[in-house]
Amino acid sequence: MTVARELAGWALGLTLDDVPETVRRAAVRHVLDGIGCAAAAARRRAATAAVLTACDLGGGCAEATIIGGPPGAMRVTRAEAAFANGVLMHALDYDDTHAGGLVHASAPVVPVALAEAEALGLTGEDLLLGAIVGLETVCRLGAAAPHGFHARGLHATAACGVLAAALTAARMRGLLPDTAVHALGIAGSQAGGLLEFLNTGASTKQLHPGFAARGGVLAATLASHGATGPDSVVEGEYGLYGALLGRRVEPAAVLDGLGERWELARITVKPYPACQLMHAQLDAARRLHGTAVESITAEVHPDAAAIVCGPGKERPRTSYDAKFSLPWSVAAMVLDGEVTAATYDAIDRPEVLDLAARVRTEVVAFGGAAADQPGRLRAVTPGGEAVTAEVPRSGGGPGDPHIDATVRAKAIANLGSADRADLILGLAGLPSVRPLLTSLEEE
Repeated sequence: MTVARELAGWALGLTLDDVPETVRRAAVRHVLDGIGCAAAAARRRAATAAVLTACDLGGGCAEATIIGGPPGAMRVTRAEAAFANGVLMHALDYDDTHAGGLVHASAPVVPVALAEAEALGLTGEDLLLGAIVGLETVCRLGAAAPHGFHARGLHATAACGVLAAALTAARMRGLLPDTAVHALGIAGSQAGGLLEFLNTGASTKQLHPGFAARGGVLAATLASHGATGPDSVVEGEYGLYGALLGRRVEPAAVLDGLGERWELARITVKPYPACQLMHAQLDAARRLHGTAVESITAEVHPDAAAIVCGPGKERPRTSYDAKFSLPWSVAAMVLDGEVTAATYDAIDRPEVLDLAARVRTEVVAFGGAAADQPGRLRAVTPGGEAVTAEVPRSGGGPGDPHIDATVRAKAIANLGSADRADLILGLAGLPSVRPLLTSLEEE
């Protein structure tokens, strides 16, 4: 049995009774968080190009809703809705992250579940099961090669997300096992996502989950019409890892404990709209707010250093570039005591640039994944006093006792309504997803 066949068999046979209550609750939280992030991005017009493109390409068929559009006016094909909503969920870099796989789990998956459920007239429970399948799959695919994709200049969210999106679509459509395997095989030929934006400040990374979501819908559709894909797409010589990473991964790295150990329960919800690889340092920097500092040294995981540190990072070229600048973001947190979407609207603030120029980074070999690193800042005051601020890991992750309240509060702020948040929290009991989608239309 190949990885694709094992994943397809598990995904197509899954019922809510097979999913522990804690995992179900986690999945609902991530659906809520993803939709909230999309609504916030829509309100800020953060993904206008993607939304307009979806309308241009998919406006002839009103199957599914683009979040945040005018009432009744933003319904397009399910593929283009998945694309637009995938970009919206990731546009502010506020969406969740699985530390082990370094993937944004919800953005390539939840839009597919939403679009398929709406187009097919499915229930909230159907949507939830589709999301669970996709979330678990993208996390496992990423975690099988920790930091492997990023080390090769590839975005793991895009590379792994398209297969997870395809499996989500296959589950929602009730495809036969062989057809679902073909969908995975077809999806693998769309895996990619270049990280070259890090060298220019461009916003192409925003598009990656949208590409993955749309690619998954396309793969499932092609398979349903008879197109075929290799069932060895994951572990084969020229499969996902062999072709993109130059090395093969044992099937057990993906499949071990499938259905018993749930990686989706280990996804971290972001408190800040910025790269997860510096969230621990931002949590530590919050503790320095109100303290006059002359200089700061931030300890950084080796895998994170190339992404959020380095020459020129103290002077970001664009607002999106600033979201991947540890010196600039830490400086903003120390001065403001918070980092929000609005923080990145003005990247030329003299006081932030001045302090950012005095933030140094020191690469320290921490055990474990970069997104699970502790945050430790060593500051020096104008009077020469040494001050240390540290946290064991960033907030919003596994084991956070306040996660339910944190996610709901974040979603209410992003959605602009407690009623909308509570409607999504009751997802599993909805006989139709249409009321949910209608509630997300622009007021």
